[in-house]
Amino acid sequence: MQSLAQSWRRLPDDGPGAFRPGDRATRFVGRLARDTLTVVLAGGRGTRLAELTHYRAKPAVPFGGKFRIVDFTLSNCINSGIRRIAVLTQYRPYSLTRHINHTWSFLRGEFGEFVELLPASQHVDASSWYVGTADAVYQNLELVHQHHPNLVLVLAGDHVYKMDYGPMLAYHLEQQADVTVGCIEVPIAEAHRYGVLAVDAAGRVVRFAEKPRNPEPAPLRSNRAIASMGIYVFGARFLTEQLESDAHRRDSSHDFGRDIVPRAVHKHRVVAYPFVDVPGDGPGYWRDVGTVDAYWEANMELVEVVPALDLYDPDWPIWTYQEQLPPAKFVFDEDMRRGTAIDSMVASGCIVSGALLRRALLFSGSRVDPRARVEDSLVLPYAWIGERCRIHRAVIDEGCNLPPGTRIGCDREADARRYRVSESGVTLVTPEMLGQPPPPAR
Repeated sequence: MQSLAQSWRRLPDDGPGAFRPGDRATRFVGRLARDTLTVVLAGGRGTRLAELTHYRAKPAVPFGGKFRIVDFTLSNCINSGIRRIAVLTQYRPYSLTRHINHTWSFLRGEFGEFVELLPASQHVDASSWYVGTADAVYQNLELVHQHHPNLVLVLAGDHVYKMDYGPMLAYHLEQQADVTVGCIEVPIAEAHRYGVLAVDAAGRVVRFAEKPRNPEPAPLRSNRAIASMGIYVFGARFLTEQLESDAHRRDSSHDFGRDIVPRAVHKHRVVAYPFVDVPGDGPGYWRDVGTVDAYWEANMELVEVVPALDLYDPDWPIWTYQEQLPPAKFVFDEDMRRGTAIDSMVASGCIVSGALLRRALLFSGSRVDPRARVEDSLVLPYAWIGERCRIHRAVIDEGCNLPPGTRIGCDREADARRYRVSESGVTLVTPEMLGQPPPPAR
């Protein structure tokens, strides 16, 4: 493996896009991907998404019309040539488990390919579930021992982005790092939500603070900070040693961002890998959709004429479970009763009956009745918008059935008495708020 790393370093520096099909760099990265085990942390509750995660884990929340949030991380793995993936679940795992079983069963076990679901099972200490991200991986170290990877890629399952992990794996070896941290610049005002890095001129991490009150600005950019994306590359042996040591520390919260990485910064070689988007020619698109506002904004970006996240890229498809639904349907062509969608996305199985959509996302199987108007809003799967409803700047959760004439997003004070209104004025509506039963898990 060292000779491969040396071979890669001897290649001429062609800048972004240097990993061309057929050259030695591509073959080297392909071998790295095949020899990497990926662990996806997908057990988080996502409390800042409020009622959207009352019945599902954050990675299982619908996104972009027909996907789930976790589909982006898993698609990145498959598109990067990584086919050994363990998904660690804990909170409300049913819908996530069902979705992954339906979507990712095409991998071939006889070729050493798999997406395995690893629920918290209390098999290390019967008194506790996973108590932190590092503890979750520690409790599943037997998977690392069974598959003997050279590298372990640790990912969060609740972010939306497109990334080729292959160059990051190569960078980890080229830098002879113990830990490589994927990072991206964020506004300094938002940096308190992330792990914040300080790096030297060579890209080595010299300080790491998890969710600091006063984030350290990036060099020469006082309004930006370097944030961890929750993406880590470890050598398998080094990771095992660090997790076993951490497990016996009573002063540890057993978390990668709070414990493992900060300690490694002081004692080992930790480097930062600046994220660039597929196809690798500019700053990367990455969204932590951890609040109702961030979730709404990331979805609404998709209806722009040229969205920052390209879901139509044939070279980097986002894989998901394809329900057997008919095409979307628009009916009626009368004044004030015309099925119309403007700057909108409409998924399969939807019926727009004489209604107007403007900057709206209709997820799979949703319906909008005559003379309704839906603007700047998300209508999640199998919701039904009744006749003459007026919906503005809202998230209508899965399975909601809005009675005719319902008005949402028109009177903030009235909405706040019945629904949840976010800081920026986005109204979240769930079946429970309407006095309706939750939808069946899909």
